[in-house]
Amino acid sequence: MNNQHSILIIDDEPDNFDVIETLLDGENYELHYAPTGQQAIDYLDSFQPDVILLDVMMPDLDGMEVCRRLKSDPQWQVVPIIMVTALTAKEDLAKCMAAGADDFISKPVNGVELRARVNSMLRIKQQYDKLQTLLNLREDMVNMIVHDLRNPLTSIIVSNEILRFPGLSAEKHEQKTHKIVLAAQQMQSLIDSLLIMAKLESGRMVLNLTEVDLCGLCISALAGVEAIAQHKNLHLVSELPSPGSMVKVDLPIFRRVLDNLLSNAIKFSPSNAQVTLRAEYLATGTKLQVVDSGLGIPQKLRQSIFEKYEIGTRMPEVSQIGLGLAFCKMAIEAHHGTISVEDNRPKGSIFTVFLRSV
Repeated sequence: MNNQHSILIIDDEPDNFDVIETLLDGENYELHYAPTGQQAIDYLDSFQPDVILLDVMMPDLDGMEVCRRLKSDPQWQVVPIIMVTALTAKEDLAKCMAAGADDFISKPVNGVELRARVNSMLRIKQQYDKLQTLLNLREDMVNMIVHDLRNPLTSIIVSNEILRFPGLSAEKHEQKTHKIVLAAQQMQSLIDSLLIMAKLESGRMVLNLTEVDLCGLCISALAGVEAIAQHKNLHLVSELPSPGSMVKVDLPIFRRVLDNLLSNAIKFSPSNAQVTLRAEYLATGTKLQVVDSGLGIPQKLRQSIFEKYEIGTRMPEVSQIGLGLAFCKMAIEAHHGTISVEDNRPKGSIFTVFLRSV
């Protein structure tokens, strides 16, 4: 991956490019050269530099006009432009800024000043790029959340409409009512996860740690997903310690972690497969594992899947908002624990949660 910053130098005098190249030597910049304003504009169709050094006094298309054109185009207006000018009158410098220039430097160019101004513009560009990435992420997040909320909402609306049909059998009525309840619970779970994650991120979430029977907690979590497992003909297996073995956790949050991991395992396992929940006490803490028989997770994705809105292998028929594992990671880290994933031979994944002994 190329981490060099690219700089486009637009100047009709090649000697001036040589001077700037010498002054920036050792800064690890990738320098590009365009001898005319029009060639620079044409060049920008194929790449976007991080900074532009633009000479003012050029024949045909001068630097002022080039600057105006670039800053009027949404594709290029975010690239910082430093005007390089022999003009010293304040009115001329004001015209540079009015044309859209972000900064200027006077000729003859001083090396210390040039490096400082280029670094300043690079910081601005990096801040913009980070902001743009965040905005894009937020847009993707909103789209995914709306998608995941729309599915259960559609189920509620359709089921409600069916309930209005005259002559609906009692069995059908009960099925649709149950479907509405499940859809509402899905929506509530997603909203709760978003709110808890926001509190964990802001540091405003205070965990209410209590002693919980680990075996009972796991049995309860398995019971909670039994219906959806049966729907896919999946076999739920438990390998648990004896009842009465205690672990100190925030019960609602930790239960949500187990629910997410088990739900994911069921989602991504093929029909007639097996999902296993293991728990055991070690000398250093408590280990829980959820084992599935799904597609598995490539090595290169085993860290990113725990980040918000990141997913592993996209499956069109499966709802994947990319929040479940991020929630698990944040919740487990709030418990001063760790979560990781490894291969389940010959197929599938093993998610391991480890809580250190307090």
